[in-house]
Amino acid sequence: MSHTPRPMISKRINRIWGNIMVPGDKSVSHRALILGSQAIGETHITGLLESEDVLNTAEALKKLGVNIYKDEASKKWVVEGVGVGGLRPSEEPLDMGNSGTAARLLMGLVAPYDFQTTFIGDESLSKRPMQRIITPLEEMGAEIVASEGGTLPITVKGSSSLSPIHYTSPIASAQLKSAILFAGLNIAGKTSVSEAQSTRDHTEKMMEYLGVDIKIEIEENENTISIVGQPELEAKDFLVPADPSSSAFMLVAGLIVPEGQICVRDVMINPLRAGFFDTLLEMGASVEYANIHDVAGETISDVVVNYSQLKAVEVPASRAPSMIDEYPILAIVAAYAQGTTIMRGLGELRVKESDRLQAVCDGLVVNGVKAWIEGDDLFVEGGKFKGGGVVKTHMDHRIAMAFLVAGLSSEMPITVDDGSFINTSFPGFRGLINAIGADIHVVN
Repeated sequence: MSHTPRPMISKRINRIWGNIMVPGDKSVSHRALILGSQAIGETHITGLLESEDVLNTAEALKKLGVNIYKDEASKKWVVEGVGVGGLRPSEEPLDMGNSGTAARLLMGLVAPYDFQTTFIGDESLSKRPMQRIITPLEEMGAEIVASEGGTLPITVKGSSSLSPIHYTSPIASAQLKSAILFAGLNIAGKTSVSEAQSTRDHTEKMMEYLGVDIKIEIEENENTISIVGQPELEAKDFLVPADPSSSAFMLVAGLIVPEGQICVRDVMINPLRAGFFDTLLEMGASVEYANIHDVAGETISDVVVNYSQLKAVEVPASRAPSMIDEYPILAIVAAYAQGTTIMRGLGELRVKESDRLQAVCDGLVVNGVKAWIEGDDLFVEGGKFKGGGVVKTHMDHRIAMAFLVAGLSSEMPITVDDGSFINTSFPGFRGLINAIGADIHVVN
């Protein structure tokens, strides 16, 4: 599949100011579509993230026999659920594009069916590890044919005679946990997953909201989530809150530009997604929450930031699961802070859309920031952000957005070699941030 890069450049500004909404949360959007497909009746989704990743999930579910469409009058997405066990085989491979979340969750969903499903993706996704999902699904009884190294293309040869399992997750991964739980929805008996570190719990909250028989046991060294399979779920509507990961890029712009104040409305502040905000507060950032309320089990708030003098901190490895997608933009914050910030335990960043750990470090260095990696730890010496370099994004949307934000306060402009992949998570990013004062443009 050919791809034409779209370089972008970001230039220094003196003021950024705005009260804005960012697109809906990506994790919740994927899960709302999938769980809506498993309910009986119509699910109406408000605020669905209309990114390439999420739309690929919708298209995949359509190929599996689910009618999904956007009601243009209400602007809501409608999922006509087929119920647990109601999917049909797809006549063609499911193209997951750049989305690891979609691929992993849907692999779990289709495993308990007596048909086979092939998953394909773009060049970046085809390099990402899927063995973590393959292992528990094979333990349940599914037959899976993968490419060398356990990567896409992958064919899941499902079976209606899968057995429920108790699986202890070897890594902190909400995608792994969710894939097992989605498989367990259509398997008679109790399926359970134990994890040593708490990971984002949107699947559990949304299953509970729909009436799944779910039990969550929280102990000092292990959490166990169990569900009883083959429920009959009645459709309920979902409201997707603003994505905290997308919000982070806008909020950081407000923190590093000298005349900066930004409010992002209706942001999800789930405690298992709030590690980035906690870290900003430790760094001395002006971060305030307003209008806090709950929707369908999730806590939502307006988040307001002002330009701040920031100081370096050490971010413990235990915080990584609650902010794994925010490390690229946190590295930018660290480069503007006084002192050397240490971010520990970032091994999972090596298997994202790119080797994010190396890509972040390389992007900082090429722009005059002293940064280095020791094992799975990233060190960033802050103070001045020189800029002037070209960042290799490796087709990674978060690398592109992080360094475009960095350029808003660097001494010289910053160029990213390809900004086209930003649409996988944040359609309209450039237009929105430019509307409140940024200077980010496509390089002709």
